[in-house]
Amino acid sequence: MLTLKTILPIAIMASTIFACSEPSPSQPSTDEGAPGQTYPDSVYDFLAIPKTDKLSAASKRALERNYAQGPEWFIEFTKSDLKGDFAYEEGVTRRDPSDLIKVGDTYYVYYTKTVGKSYGFGTGDPEKKVFPWDKSEVWYATSQDGWTWKEEGLAVGRGEAGAYDDRSVFTPQVMTHEDKYILVYQTVKAPYVNRVKNQVGMAISDSPEGPFKKLSAPILSPTDDGEWDGEEDSRFNVKSQGSFDSHKVHDPTLLHYKGKFYLYYKGERMGEHKTFGGREIKWGVAISDKLTGPYVKSEYNPITNSGHELCVWKYDGGVAALIITDGPERNTLQWSPDGINFEIKSHVKSGPEAAGLDQSLDFEASPVAALQWGLTHEYVTGDWQVIRRFDARKSFNP
Repeated sequence: MLTLKTILPIAIMASTIFACSEPSPSQPSTDEGAPGQTYPDSVYDFLAIPKTDKLSAASKRALERNYAQGPEWFIEFTKSDLKGDFAYEEGVTRRDPSDLIKVGDTYYVYYTKTVGKSYGFGTGDPEKKVFPWDKSEVWYATSQDGWTWKEEGLAVGRGEAGAYDDRSVFTPQVMTHEDKYILVYQTVKAPYVNRVKNQVGMAISDSPEGPFKKLSAPILSPTDDGEWDGEEDSRFNVKSQGSFDSHKVHDPTLLHYKGKFYLYYKGERMGEHKTFGGREIKWGVAISDKLTGPYVKSEYNPITNSGHELCVWKYDGGVAALIITDGPERNTLQWSPDGINFEIKSHVKSGPEAAGLDQSLDFEASPVAALQWGLTHEYVTGDWQVIRRFDARKSFNP
């Protein structure tokens, strides 16, 4: 059976032909065959597509988009309730678990925590919570087995009145580097209104338990190139939408990659509209030579066509991504050889939201080794969310 090792990405454009002495499944063929054929016989056979010039649009897409890949990137998931302080607690929201780091025999995870009901916009009371993640802070918990968790306390709190993070601090991600523990996270400055533009902050500690020292200024902000229309507090009334991240920069995730620091994030656009894939959501990346920045947005942004919460990891010299929930390429696993140019490797039925991966796993063991298990969040009601565990379930045996 053909596998990913023998069927590597095929040229996207069917007209591109590479000369070779012995065509392999990874290279377009120059052998005589059906008119316009540019792929080896093995690919046609794998896809059950006839070698003819009478091909449907579906068959052409299968050839052009390399659907002749093996199952190495395919995966399914199960979800389970957790014990201890991560058991459901009415009135309390715990969500957005970071990746897990293991120090000695103890797992650490960082997450968004807040209490109380949320009311949405337009209440007339600026002190009322808008969303379940409003008026939130970053907490951390520990576990010995990945199932029973103990909430240890606050990791990063909100800033003083007037600071860029005085309203909410949430959606953390953790990275270890040179004996430092680094948290990146979203921030909101009061008042929390429809048109608020959030930013990304960073805090650093010598210990996984803190104290975490915040940087004095945010490390990432929305691109300031859209224009609101009128004074009504509506995110949809715009004169111009601007860049893909003109309104919000969410879900920051930091990787030390190829000697630089890659800050991946989700962008939301002013006047966000719907596409045939649903919400208009894309990812970007900002890169720095130094941990604390400055972070410069890639000129290739946006780097995805889809995705909600970030989930990326280093694999095989490149960067892999689990992209779910929003957009035309949702529920896919993708891989980039350079951390910027991502291609679809498989489609999955669904994936864990806000997936936090176990960074102690050997991510190089297989394309999906990073997804063996981790933490996710789920809504219990419109207000309360709970952190749960996900585990991989291989459902296809080649």
